[in-house]
Amino acid sequence: MSTTSSARTVPWLNPDEDRAWRAFRRLMVAVQTGTARDLAAIGLSEPDYEVLSTLSERDAHTSTLREQAEKMGWSRSRLSRHASRMEARGLLRRAPDPADGRGCLLVLTARGLEVLEDAAPAHVESVRRHFIDRLTPEDLAALERIAGSVHGARRHFP
Repeated sequence: MSTTSSARTVPWLNPDEDRAWRAFRRLMVAVQTGTARDLAAIGLSEPDYEVLSTLSERDAHTSTLREQAEKMGWSRSRLSRHASRMEARGLLRRAPDPADGRGCLLVLTARGLEVLEDAAPAHVESVRRHFIDRLTPEDLAALERIAGSVHGARRHFP
């Protein structure tokens, strides 16, 4: 710990806040590790599944690269590289974005939809096993409320 004047002005976490923060981190790691391992067993990564499921829910199974990157919290260049790998596997294709000459559209292919439809039941089972079935309805409602608070605050700070 630093003894500089700026370090002394930091509002350090109190014991309750520290325990909550560490519990949250353990929760995220445990759930993500379990669901990522289960997706990998069926040949997909978490980002693959996120892109495929998002595209399946959009009109014409299409999203802009920019919108998808924002949804995932990724840079456009990072998602572009990932989309290239998915495109090489036939899961999506790119198309020019008529609204943005520098952008592109990500379009779910028939193969991508088929892969998603095959993976979805296993993914839902994994989410249930690693998360949903371990919580009460009250726990789930509290998490939704907490997520709304954190997400709402995030809108004010990019």
